[in-house]
Amino acid sequence: MEISASMVKDLREKTGAGMMDCKKALSETSGDFDKAVEYLRKKGIASAAKKSGRATKEGAVTSYIHGEGKVGVLLEVNCETDFVARTEQFRQFVKDVAMHIAAANPQWVNSTEVPADIIGKEKEIAVAQMQASGKPAAVLEKIAEGKIKKFYEDNCLINQLFVKDPNKTMEQLLKETIGTLGENITIRRFTRYALGDGLADSSQSE
Repeated sequence: MEISASMVKDLREKTGAGMMDCKKALSETSGDFDKAVEYLRKKGIASAAKKSGRATKEGAVTSYIHGEGKVGVLLEVNCETDFVARTEQFRQFVKDVAMHIAAANPQWVNSTEVPADIIGKEKEIAVAQMQASGKPAAVLEKIAEGKIKKFYEDNCLINQLFVKDPNKTMEQLLKETIGTLGENITIRRFTRYALGDGLADSSQSE
C-alpha cells in the first residue's frame, strides 16, 4: 500500500513522533492507522516525542576504555530524575552509547552542532564533483542534499547506526529507552580519545 504524505501527517499529529518514524510505522502496518499508533507506542517513540521538552538535570558522567587502553570515551547523558539515573536500564544505555562512540568515532552529538562552515564546504565539494555531469542546478542541489544527509549519518552520533544493532539508529535507541524508562533522556556531550592522535602530525613538523 502506498503511504501518502497526509497519512504520515495525521499520524504525526496524533503521536508527536517524527515524520520518518511515522512513515515506517505505517509501512510496517500496511497503512492501518490504529496499528501504526500502537507500533509507535510499543517502540516507545510516541511517548518519547511527548517527553522531549522536559528538563533533564540528572543523569551520569561515565568513562569507557576500549582495546586495552587504545581508545577512551568520556560521556555525559542526562535524564529527569536521580531515580532513573540509578536504574540498571539507564546505566546500560549510557554504557552502550559510550561503547558506540568508541567504535564509530562520531564527531558531534547531532546535526545542530556541526559548524555552518563545515556544512557549507561539504556542500561546495559535492556540487563541484557533480558539475561536470551536465545535470540541471536543481538536480545537483538535490544530490548535494543527499550527500549532506550521508555526512550527518557518518559523523553525528544520533544519526549513526547502532554498532550493536545496525537495524536501528542511535536516535531510535534513544527513543526506545525514553519510552521504556518514562523520562526524557538527552545525550549531552562526549569526548573521544584515541592513543597517538595528533602525534604523527606534530613529529612531521619538527
